This record gives sequence, C-alpha cells and structure tokens, in this order.
Amino acid sequence: MASKKKVTKKKLTKKAPAKKKVAPKKKAAKKKAGKEVAKSFDLAKHVLPRSVKHADATELLARFERCIEDPTVELRHGSPFELVIATILAAQSTDRTVNQVMPKLLARYPDATALAAAEQEDVEQLVLSTGFFRNKAKAIRATSQALVDRHAGEVPNTMEELVALPGVARKTANVVLSSAFNIGAGFITDTHVMRVSQRLALTRHTEPGKIEQDLCATFPRSSWVELPHRFTLHGRYTCLAREPMCADCGLNELCPSRQAAPADSWTERAERGSERAKAGVRASRGN
Repeated sequence: MASKKKVTKKKLTKKAPAKKKVAPKKKAAKKKAGKEVAKSFDLAKHVLPRSVKHADATELLARFERCIEDPTVELRHGSPFELVIATILAAQSTDRTVNQVMPKLLARYPDATALAAAEQEDVEQLVLSTGFFRNKAKAIRATSQALVDRHAGEVPNTMEELVALPGVARKTANVVLSSAFNIGAGFITDTHVMRVSQRLALTRHTEPGKIEQDLCATFPRSSWVELPHRFTLHGRYTCLAREPMCADCGLNELCPSRQAAPADSWTERAERGSERAKAGVRASRGN
C-alpha cells in the first residue's frame, strides 16, 4: 500500500515539460519587422513608382506662377546678414517664431561685428524660443565672427563662400542667394519642396542633394530664384503634409498623387491658393 501511495504521489507531483521561451525572440522579430514596414511606408508616402511620369515642366511652371503669384521667403529681413542669421535660427523652428525673435536680437546686435562679440549666454536667452538655442547661439556667433574675419563683416554672394561659413549649409546658402542677391545658384530643398516634388513625381529620391539635382535638371536656371519659393509656399498652404487640399489645388490635373477631383477650374483654384499663401505670409511676418 505504501508503494502505491508513493506512486500516486509521484503522479500528482509530476511537472509538465517546460515551455520553450521563444516569446522574446518573436517580440523582437515583430518589433524589427514593424520598423521596416513603417520605414518603407514613410518612404513610399510621397515617392511614386518609376512608371509614373511627371507633367510637362513648362506647364507646371505656368501653373505655379498662378498658384503662387508672390514668391518670397517668409523670414523678415532687411539685409543679407539678417537673412543668414534668420535662416540659421529657422532650422527645426517656424518662420513665425524666428520673425518674433529677430527684432529683439537685432536691437542688441545689429551687425556681424556686434554679434561676434556677444556673450554666449546673452544670445542664448534671446534665441531661446527657436529651440536648440545653445547650438544656434553658438552657430550665429561663429558665423558672424567668420564674416568679420573673412569678409569685413559683409555676406558674400557665392555658393562656395557661403557654405564655407560655420552654420551655413547648402539650403541656407540657396535661400540667401535667391532672396538677398537674386541669384539662382541652385534649388532650395526644404521639407515642403521635397514633399511637393515627390508628389509631382519630379524626383524618386529622398535626399535633399539628389532632389535638388533632379529639380535643377527639370527646370531652367532662369526659374531657380522664384520657383523654389513657389514650391515652399504651395506646400505650406495647399499641398499640406497630412491633409493636402487636392480638390482646391491649381496643380490637381498635373499631379499623379492627387487624392480628389478638382472642385472647379484650375485658374480659380490657383487664385485661391495664391491668396492663401499671401495671407499666410502676412500672418507669419506679423503684418
């Protein structure tokens, strides 16, 4: 009887085989796969297949001229120096915020000589609201010092000299050359230009440099001063990132990414788009 009880006890206490611990691996694999899907979705969000062709460049130019009648940079400036500083501050910020900061900054430091001699902490406090204020304060002080040392405090008007300045990359240089000197040395490729050009199938790339090359190859050099600003304003006020206003877009019929039928004639849509952009610029500048 004792042996039976012993056997029964063993049966009752016998443990089931341990399950293999594979959950962490599965989760990791699932997480990795999710990232890959998200990455590919982001890239495909605006870049169209190679089989999709863009509209005729001449027709696009004609419509852009009607969609944005007053192509301009939203950053308020009274000199090339002011525009260089404002453009550096605008990185990861908004033009509206920079337009509010610049008058206070210029009241204290009106030129390159004054800003180069400014204390880091003082400049930081003035540009605080633009974000990344320590790096930006350091950058605009370094840029000002370089202008004083290399160019007698004046802003040069060539791409080579501008990109050699601390804190000035090609996009900033293109903004300054086109807006301050009326020189089209390249094509500004900010986030709006990139999005609009991808939706119009003007590029298959996602890198700013390659997108600029595609746009320069598509449009004549004579359009490089104004057209980038038309792209930017159209992207900012009509071809929005999340909810593009396709039905009210003057480029609707030429856009392979359109998500809605046009509301009325393209000229009527273009006129409304131009007015939206003008109102947006006025609001951004505080006019």
